[in-house]
Amino acid sequence: MATEHLAVTLARAAPAPGLLAWPRVILRFARHKPLGAIGGLLLAFFLVLAIGAPLIAPFHYDRQIFADAMQGPSAKHIFGTDNLGRDLFSRIVYGARVSVIVGFGAVVIAMGLATVLGALSGYYGGIFDTVVQRFIEVWQAFPGLILVMSLIAITGPGRTQLVIVLGLLFAANASRVIRGAVLGVKNNVYFEAARTVGAGDLRILLRYVLPNVAATIIVLATVQLGAIILVEASLSFLGLGIPPPYPSWGQMISGVARNYIVENPWMGLWPGLFIALAVFGFNMLGDALRDVLDPRLRGTR
Repeated sequence: MATEHLAVTLARAAPAPGLLAWPRVILRFARHKPLGAIGGLLLAFFLVLAIGAPLIAPFHYDRQIFADAMQGPSAKHIFGTDNLGRDLFSRIVYGARVSVIVGFGAVVIAMGLATVLGALSGYYGGIFDTVVQRFIEVWQAFPGLILVMSLIAITGPGRTQLVIVLGLLFAANASRVIRGAVLGVKNNVYFEAARTVGAGDLRILLRYVLPNVAATIIVLATVQLGAIILVEASLSFLGLGIPPPYPSWGQMISGVARNYIVENPWMGLWPGLFIALAVFGFNMLGDALRDVLDPRLRGTR
């Protein structure tokens, strides 16, 4: 008990980082990881678009002005219009809300389920670990896109259904990674010390296991954001994503729009560009966070 009391005392005595230190941390991160900083700026940009869509978009996403149909970029419509006279910039902005809601919602479900399964499986081991891992292997044996398409076809297209299905899909692989991180934590001395002083399973999981695998969880969540947005765009392109008239970037380059892309390339250029920027930004941010948070990659310094 004395050892644990000393550790708690030292932890309380350690000064917490103040708000004034965050600008230096961000500048240091941007200097050493410029691509990661660009990814962070893109993430902030898409969050601003999603939250402020009604204020940023000059038109409602479904407002049709037939006199302006099939117009190129202009002062009135900076991204041009589609075949129904809808402003493409407004639909892109509202499409960011779809991507952010689906992406973050699915990541929360995926990482929550993966953390529970991975932490318990790695912590307890034995028969429980074997049963959980065999179940996950069966789940991973199905092709991901085909499995999602089948589940969406059963539940019907919709934002809530899409978030749940994508969260369940991405939880399987993430749980294997978190389980590996937990197995590494179990080999540390402080883990055995916590058992020696009589700490219970729940206390060990919450105070010793999860804080030490938090970096892994953060990196996985950031990388999965880009993958989920790409899968959502693919499903919307196939007609299994967000149902119209609410705009989705994948939906904007599918259906009737494909008939006009050759003559009016802006109808496919802008949605495709924003999909590429979202996936690129989240992947670069995830790679940079992995390098910063993983002590094996950031060096002895």
